[in-house]
Amino acid sequence: MVSTFRQKEIIELARKDGKVTVDGLAQLYDVTVQTIRRDLSELADLGRLERVHGGAVVPSGVVNLVYDERRRMNEEGKKAIARACAERISNGASVFMNIGTSTEAVAHELLDHENLLVVTNNLNIANTLAANHSCEIILTGGVLRRADGGLVGGLTADMVRQFKFDYSVLGCSAIDEDGDLLDFDGQEVLVSRTAIGRSRNVMVVADHTKLQRKAPLTICGLSDVNVWFTDGALPDKLAQDCADWGTDVVLV
Repeated sequence: MVSTFRQKEIIELARKDGKVTVDGLAQLYDVTVQTIRRDLSELADLGRLERVHGGAVVPSGVVNLVYDERRRMNEEGKKAIARACAERISNGASVFMNIGTSTEAVAHELLDHENLLVVTNNLNIANTLAANHSCEIILTGGVLRRADGGLVGGLTADMVRQFKFDYSVLGCSAIDEDGDLLDFDGQEVLVSRTAIGRSRNVMVVADHTKLQRKAPLTICGLSDVNVWFTDGALPDKLAQDCADWGTDVVLV
């Protein structure tokens, strides 16, 4: 296979699964590990991937990925997470849902729920839940972030502060090894923190790729979370920390 075409496929695999490994790619393409290492190094030099021990991940740092790229990453994992989360939400509940592809996946799984009140700062979630005619949808005000249909800022937080939610369903951009939930946009962080303070139950939907990424701003700690839905085994220390904090970890 010509290197250019192989590298394009490697990028798509990384977007889908969150990470690619040298050994796995060498076996997949029937080439040497040295060839794959060279591919990954070239992609890293171009800023398309970020090298990690044994492979590469989709790059992160101080700027988030394009929303459509995030939506394609680990789609099956996000669907499984979303189903598990939706099963914990009772009919007739009040729910806040923030911006994100994982929370958007949860919205799809709530289409058969009855008599929900959903407050969201995500246009995509509002449009999805519009198909559920027994669901009352309240869209917050705020500054429109055109890149992902999010509404953010002080006006959004003020709107959220008026409610007391049975559940908040929150996504994040990254999870640090110490259990901090991280994001890129201070205005979005403000909204999520406000929702946490107005919720009886805080539910986080974050797949295994979030443990491989970085972001500069802290939303909260997993110690502030009631349930975390994810699709991969946790590092031993983080798993023990969650147990000590009383954070229920649901592996799908």
